[in-house]
Amino acid sequence: MMEHKHPNPRRLVPLIPILNRRARRLARSPAEAEDLVQDTLLSLCQCLRAGHRIDDLPSYAMRTLSNRARRGWRVQATEELEDDHGITEPDALIRLDFADTLAAISGLPKPQRQLMELVVAGETSPRALANSTGLPVGTVMSRLARARARLRIKLEE
Repeated sequence: MMEHKHPNPRRLVPLIPILNRRARRLARSPAEAEDLVQDTLLSLCQCLRAGHRIDDLPSYAMRTLSNRARRGWRVQATEELEDDHGITEPDALIRLDFADTLAAISGLPKPQRQLMELVVAGETSPRALANSTGLPVGTVMSRLARARARLRIKLEE
């Protein structure tokens, strides 16, 4: 399993339609096919994030999907999962990107990090940020601009 230089999970997006078609052939229901694809994508994201190297990502993705389907055939469920017990959210890739953003925010200098944490918590108005921190609006805006610039650089790596 050898991967290219940059473990970018967005490289998985073009594989989704292919995985969906294959999963529909392997699964007993559309819901099971969707779960199979989501589990496969999450597994692949975790491999890429862990630094595993994969030579041929499309082939590896299909093999992972097939192995997960076979494993599902062997294991007989003792009870059906309720909707609220789903293992993988359909927006797993978005959640991983959000986790990366939060990690990047935690690496900012303290004054920028504090403002960005308030933004993540839902406060987006520079005036409200200035009021809650006691900083001048201009300082808030310049710190946010520098923080966003650093985040862009960090997240592009």
